[in-house]
Amino acid sequence: MNAKDDLYAIDLTGVEWHKSPFSNGGENCVEVAQLPGGAVALRDSKNPHREALRYTAEEWAAFRKGIIDGAL
Repeated sequence: MNAKDDLYAIDLTGVEWHKSPFSNGGENCVEVAQLPGGAVALRDSKNPHREALRYTAEEWAAFRKGIIDGAL
């Protein structure tokens, strides 16, 4: 298995999902859950029953850097 397969093998039952504090309680948000090794799972708050996307720590760091730098 590769790292992505390992992430998708993790059971997300019982993980704590968090919305951004900037969402102001809105319904059109994404929710993030911390996974082992700094990885994260990401889901749509309107459709929490759908499969969550999962990112390695490196992918998540690159995404965050892109947002902070204004590239995304």
